[in-house]
Amino acid sequence: MSGRTIRDSRAVVFAGVFVALTAAVCAAGENYLSPVALTVSSNGKTLYVAEATAKQVAVVNAATGRITRILRTPAPPTGLTLSPNEATLVVTCAGPKGIVQIFDPHTGRRAGTWPGGHTPMSPLFLPDGKTLVVCNRFDNNVYLIDTAHRPKAPSVDVARIPVSREPVALAATPDGKTLVVANLLPAGRADADYVAAEVSLIDVAAKRVVARVQLPNGASGVRGCAVSPDGKHAFVTHILARYHVPTTQLERGWMNTNALSIIDLANKTLRETVLLDDVDLGAANPWAVACTPDGKKILATHAGTHEISVIDTAGLFAKLAAIKQKPRDVAVRDTLSFLVGVRERVRLKGNGPRGLAVAGNTVYVAQYFTDDVAVVKLDEPVPSKRLSTIALGPRRKLTDVRRGEMLFNDADMCFQKWQSCATCHPDVRADGLNWDLLNDGVGNPKNAKSLLLSHKTPPVMVTGVRDKAETAVRAGIRYIQFVVRPEKDAADIDEYLRSLRPVASPYLVNGKLSKAGRRGKKVFKKASCIDCHPSPLYTDLKKYDVGTGAGREATREFDTPTLVEVWRTAPFLYDGRAVTMTEMLTKFNADDKHGKTSKLSKKQVADLVEFILSQ
Repeated sequence: MSGRTIRDSRAVVFAGVFVALTAAVCAAGENYLSPVALTVSSNGKTLYVAEATAKQVAVVNAATGRITRILRTPAPPTGLTLSPNEATLVVTCAGPKGIVQIFDPHTGRRAGTWPGGHTPMSPLFLPDGKTLVVCNRFDNNVYLIDTAHRPKAPSVDVARIPVSREPVALAATPDGKTLVVANLLPAGRADADYVAAEVSLIDVAAKRVVARVQLPNGASGVRGCAVSPDGKHAFVTHILARYHVPTTQLERGWMNTNALSIIDLANKTLRETVLLDDVDLGAANPWAVACTPDGKKILATHAGTHEISVIDTAGLFAKLAAIKQKPRDVAVRDTLSFLVGVRERVRLKGNGPRGLAVAGNTVYVAQYFTDDVAVVKLDEPVPSKRLSTIALGPRRKLTDVRRGEMLFNDADMCFQKWQSCATCHPDVRADGLNWDLLNDGVGNPKNAKSLLLSHKTPPVMVTGVRDKAETAVRAGIRYIQFVVRPEKDAADIDEYLRSLRPVASPYLVNGKLSKAGRRGKKVFKKASCIDCHPSPLYTDLKKYDVGTGAGREATREFDTPTLVEVWRTAPFLYDGRAVTMTEMLTKFNADDKHGKTSKLSKKQVADLVEFILSQ
């Protein structure tokens, strides 16, 4: 196989690869490695593995599994890529002022850095070898970097292209003309009839988004994207939530299914979405996706069920062609048996598969919780020789915190493996959807909440119906996962949630309030926001009727939420009807019961918003 063929495959293997900053912080002290991303040299001989909590990249001999070199990074690595000529290894490193670290892959020498945005990830060289593309997750944009500039130049980006919400993965067409960007979460109102994340298509020459492809209703948790070797289709992995129905059961994907969407790149439209689950067995938390270099197979990792899907490309499109005349929603999106005969589910030996790389017919998978790389030989006829594992270090005993993190992301806990806790709480935050969880009645869905600081801010749930987070964790296992588990499991999840730390707001300037934020701090007090949201937790832990209830919730008291990391939790209000903080303070606060904002000037409102979103 030619080096070019492997490189074309490698250009899409970073889809969905990233690390939750808080997870990295809580585990780092225990010397875990936490591999999240990997790439392979053009000759298939060398693997480069990004190890998040160890803050390093391991260089591995693919044939022997021997680690030949360790490359230290200044912060947890989130993704990595080789330049087309393999003279440069680029590693994106997490942080509010993210770093794009440059290495010489042959010597391991640091060759400098380029500046990144807030939490850069999924780096990708375009075929010209001169342009590097990086997603800046919390800046909601994509950088195009001119690599001809010397490292540490004040400005090396060709363009900063705004996209939707939390871009976490990207891929490029073989000609380098189009970028496909996976945005993790929906960006609009949560109380609408149609709520879904979208994929951004960028024209590289024009340096702008030329199409916003909305995924099916309920699409969230978009982790990965890849482009077929012929450049005709993009493949995107995501959750497909059935958020419109009460959460009374799990059978047949009642709450959540797991999906692969196919985008027609010529027409810039969604062609189809197929479910990756089986009728009675979920395939939870699809993550990375890639194609084999010959385009014959589509591969997807399942972080919740510790497996990969191997899909026959020709068989898939033949099935799609056969049902073309039928109603799409009935024929495919609700059909759990559609992939029967064209897809194989391969159970891996490790835990937490995330990043994916392909060299010929060999697949490499980064397994986050077992600190190893799974190796799957697609063309190996002997089953016992098909799967193997490359250990990246000694297997370490799980602390309670690490085990709780693992369980939070593990769909093996769930009845029929449809979902994990992370399905509705990606990175322990929220999926941007409203759910009818039955804990406060039926027919009154509430916006999913971030679990950050939940153990420090009782009561919990939107209406405060659970006295404390410990109660909610156990109720979630029983009534959302539909299982009974040992008390130890819930206790360890508690420890993990307690260990989380907030991510610095993108509204801060060098870690401090901007000028507008400092003015907004005074407005925060003037508008009486501080009365219910005092620092440091920015909640008084009480419930109020603040006039935001509607319909049957008109007089409902709601728990005062923390404002810490509120910049990350849109949409706002209990039903997610406020897309922006400005809307919440003005459009949905007509009677000044939720802060005295009606007499504020536009500038004061803007300053107030800046302060709140800086927490």
